[in-house]
Amino acid sequence: MAVCFRGSTPIPDVSISRPQIDVQFAFATNLLLLNEVLFKIAEMNLEATRTLEKKPKKTNRINGGFPTNDLIYSSYQESNDKVFPHILKLYVKEGGTVADVTWGRGVFWRNVDTSKYNLLRSDLRIEGLPEGVAMGVDARKLPYGSESLDSVVFDPPYMHTPGGTAHNGHQNYEGYYGNNAVPSDGIPKGIWNLTNGDLPKYHEAVLDLYFRAGREAFRVLCEDGIYIVKCQDEVCANRQRLTHLEITNYFENLGFITEDLFVVMRTSKPGVSRLLSCQYHARKNHSYFMIYRKPPDKRRRRESRRC
Repeated sequence: MAVCFRGSTPIPDVSISRPQIDVQFAFATNLLLLNEVLFKIAEMNLEATRTLEKKPKKTNRINGGFPTNDLIYSSYQESNDKVFPHILKLYVKEGGTVADVTWGRGVFWRNVDTSKYNLLRSDLRIEGLPEGVAMGVDARKLPYGSESLDSVVFDPPYMHTPGGTAHNGHQNYEGYYGNNAVPSDGIPKGIWNLTNGDLPKYHEAVLDLYFRAGREAFRVLCEDGIYIVKCQDEVCANRQRLTHLEITNYFENLGFITEDLFVVMRTSKPGVSRLLSCQYHARKNHSYFMIYRKPPDKRRRRESRRC
C-alpha cells in the first residue's frame, strides 16, 4: 500500500515490524558492550605499560655484609676468663664505669685490657686481695651513688655449703656472707634483725643474697646499665633449684630486662667428695652468665602499669 497526498509523489510504506526492532536494538546494545570491553582492555594495557616504564624507587638501604661464622655464641666449653671478654664486647662500651663487686683474684679480667674501662674493684673479704681492691665492700650495700655506674659484675657463692673439695677456689657462702651465722655488724646483722633471727637458710639464703645484691645493683646502675651475674643451678634437699630462673623472675619483677644467657661448660669432669650408694640427679657441669639491662624510666613505668 502506498500513501498518497494530493499533488505529491506517492511515498512507499516503510513500516517495520516489532521483531525487526528487537533484533536491531539487541545488536546495538551488544555493540556498545563490546566497545566498553575494548576500552577497558586498552586502559589496562596502558596502565601496564606505564608500570613497566616506571623507574624503581630510590632507597638508602644497601644489602651489605658478608657471610661468616666468626660470631659470639651462647655456650662455650671454656673457662670464665675466656667467655667474659665476649660479654663485654657485646654489652659494655669501652670507657664505661664498671664495678666488679666480687673481684676475688680478678679471674674474669685476665684476658681483658682493663685500661679500656673505668674499673672499680671491690670484694667483701678483708684480706688476701690484690693491691688496689677495695676490701670489706658488701654487694648488698655498695658505696656508689644512685645511677652512677654503667655496669655491675656479680659472682657470689653458688651454694650454701661447699662441702669437701667440691668448690675449692670459689668463695664459700657461710665463710664470707654469714646469713646463717651469729649476727655481726653490717648486712648480716640487718637481716637478722629484719627476720627476728629466723634467717633464710640453705638455697633460700643464697637466693636472698642474689635478690639483695640485685636490688642494690638496680639502684646504682644508670639507665641502660648492664648487670652481669654469674650463677649455677643446684640440687638442695633432693630438689632441683633452677637458680638462673629464680633470680631472673625476681629481677624482671624488679624492673630489669633479661638481655642474654651464656652457658659455660666445665673443661674438666666434676666429682663428688663421697658417693654413698647411687646417683639420683645429673651432676651439674655448667654455670651461667646472666645479662640484665636496666631500662629507661619511661619503659619501667610502662611495664609496671602492664603488670
